[in-house]
Amino acid sequence: QVHLVESGGGRVQPGGSLRLSCAATGSIFSINPMDWYRQPPGKQRELVATVTSDGGTNYADSVKGRFTISRDNAKNMVYLQMNSLKPEDTAVYYCHAEVRRAPGAYVMAYWGKGILVTVSS
Repeated sequence: QVHLVESGGGRVQPGGSLRLSCAATGSIFSINPMDWYRQPPGKQRELVATVTSDGGTNYADSVKGRFTISRDNAKNMVYLQMNSLKPEDTAVYYCHAEVRRAPGAYVMAYWGKGILVTVSS
């Protein structure tokens, strides 16, 4: 089994920063890609940022220039550095990973349980 566990959420004032972390544990051969999604209150879940195993990144327009996604392949971890936070960034943030558990095995998608980020004065 594979588990994703997020950490680093909380409450921050507008303009502040937070760093989310996600650790993938279990039977893992490779992970590609790793992503962060978020679900604002009353809205649908949306993709925030993606990072591939070779470091390629992609961001939602709403977070470009403010958020940075990175990963540590050796530790099976992904991070989301969030700067210049706005009230509209308030959401539950989810870690997502496409995992291959053995060479030649099917790729399966896994989700973390989510962590709340609240941006409010």
